[in-house]
Amino acid sequence: MSPDHSSRRPAARRLLLGAGALALGLSLAACSQDGAQGFLNNVTSTAGLKVQSNVSYGPDARNVMDIYAPQNAQGAPVVLFIHGGSWQGGDKDGHKFVGESLARAGYVTGVMSYRLAPQNVYPSYVQDAAQALKMLRAEASTFGGSPDNLFVMGHSAGGFNAAEMVDNARWLAGVNVPVSSVRGVIGVAGPYSFDFRAFQSAVAFPAGATPDEVMPDRHVRADAPPHLLLAAQNDNTVGAYNAVNMERALRAAGVPVELKVLPRLGHITIIAAMSRPLTFLGDTRAQVIRFIEERRLK
Repeated sequence: MSPDHSSRRPAARRLLLGAGALALGLSLAACSQDGAQGFLNNVTSTAGLKVQSNVSYGPDARNVMDIYAPQNAQGAPVVLFIHGGSWQGGDKDGHKFVGESLARAGYVTGVMSYRLAPQNVYPSYVQDAAQALKMLRAEASTFGGSPDNLFVMGHSAGGFNAAEMVDNARWLAGVNVPVSSVRGVIGVAGPYSFDFRAFQSAVAFPAGATPDEVMPDRHVRADAPPHLLLAAQNDNTVGAYNAVNMERALRAAGVPVELKVLPRLGHITIIAAMSRPLTFLGDTRAQVIRFIEERRLK
């Protein structure tokens, strides 16, 4: 008698459909930031999390964030995530998968939008990050987070914003957030040290400005918190020298720093790998969680 495989067919069909959707998602992640974000958000469920959307932190329409938190958190680390997009595009809505991923790890997470260029140039988007951190710190206990257990994380242009906001002493001072409350900075494929005048992103900086005036690697304070710099081995958007120069500047100032180049990943897939279904792509999520766990207040 031949074996009856009929009971296995639905499971096999689901497996094939899931693999097909995942393959499509990976193709989108490799080719399009918008496509990758749309795919990742579609496969991300926030069931069981506390989510508060469109929390205002300032007067502009883009001064909003979404907050993701585990249920029954107590004294949890608080993470502010800042999106990329060459300072000219992107928003919090495209990064639901980051908020969910960090909240599932046990962290209260704010995913922010900020004012965009060319209408808004440096330092407006850095000031937005500082205002968002101030608000998130003030509201942390409402979600079970600790106001003195803060981490700031950004991808691409958001990595610049994160590093500049924390490392340049003027920005936290301007919103009365003590740097001692920030336990760590996580930069993911950030452009911390480049001559923007040679790129289209020049529209995000004031006319006549120079790299010495705006680049985070020129502004490192000696009392900055530890940094984790994640770079993608196959990044064709942000040159490797950005992370190398930032690491050098942090070390020169006596700031603890780790630079890790993640194999096989590109500029988009390095952040896509924060999505829990796509952790097999690379080590982004594991490295972020490890860093937070090592640096958090216990």
